Amino acid sequence: MKERDKLCIVVPCYNEEEVLPVTVSRLTEKILSLIQRGLVAPESRMLLVDDGSRDRTWELIRRYHEKEPLVEGLRLARNRGHQNALLAGLMEARGRYDLTISMDADLQDDLDAIDAMVEQYREGCDIVYGVRSSRETDTPFKRGTALAFYKLMNAMGAETVYNHADYRLMSRRALDGLSQFREVNLFLRGMVPMIGYRSGVVEYRRGERVAGESKYPLSKMLNFAADGITSLSVRPIRVMAGLGAVLFGGGCLWLLVLLVLFLLGQGPAGVTVAIASIWTAAGLNLLGLGLIGEYLGKVYLETKDRPRYLIETRLFQEDPPSLS
Repeated sequence: MKERDKLCIVVPCYNEEEVLPVTVSRLTEKILSLIQRGLVAPESRMLLVDDGSRDRTWELIRRYHEKEPLVEGLRLARNRGHQNALLAGLMEARGRYDLTISMDADLQDDLDAIDAMVEQYREGCDIVYGVRSSRETDTPFKRGTALAFYKLMNAMGAETVYNHADYRLMSRRALDGLSQFREVNLFLRGMVPMIGYRSGVVEYRRGERVAGESKYPLSKMLNFAADGITSLSVRPIRVMAGLGAVLFGGGCLWLLVLLVLFLLGQGPAGVTVAIASIWTAAGLNLLGLGLIGEYLGKVYLETKDRPRYLIETRLFQEDPPSLS
């Protein structure tokens, strides 16, 4: 059993000045509660990662760091996206804390689920996934698209946990494993299950955003899904190859039918069907070329070996927080 291990709650932030005061207040209460109950060490902290925000997010992080002993800050040199900002925070926490919990700044994730996550960690789990118990608060459209997202991801070979986003606990050993994944194209929801250590699940009810606007509109979600599929699996290319084989076989069969009709003296028939077949084959070719181009683009980015992020400023606390 693990006792008094140091916890770090990693929170990526992008233009979160509206919600940040509430986030810091709620997380401070939660961490102090965990410390007082003896579930985590007094050196536990929260790490707020500013992903190149254009508002007062970093100014607020600095202010809270100076006033609150539990608050640490990390500022990226420029906006690199949610997944890179989250990874930056996790990698910074890896050598300084025994376990980390990642979550979004909007407080839609139930903070009470942290207690159950820590308990499962103390029982031997290296990874604990926060999983939504229902989607009652979502619109029918969002609920349907979310279901389609997870089904499509798994069908295309990307191993994901259903109804899980990036609310999870990871031990130091799990983060050591994650650090060995060197790809530039990140999709942490699919990468973390590949680590393979003992894992658990904690269900929770997701609430409404406390303040501000969502940073993930439909267009970003679609791009996120495409990135996840093409970053983790080559199955889409195989699917395209299979469709190409089916069309090729159908085309050969159609040519045979036309040849038989010609030999019977009836002449070519089914011009409309032939034209439709040509358009279908041409569309499939273009789709396949685009898909191959997507994969080649990812290979191109990987071969450049560019850094996934650059850290501009670190604000760390050296002394344990006061519980008085």
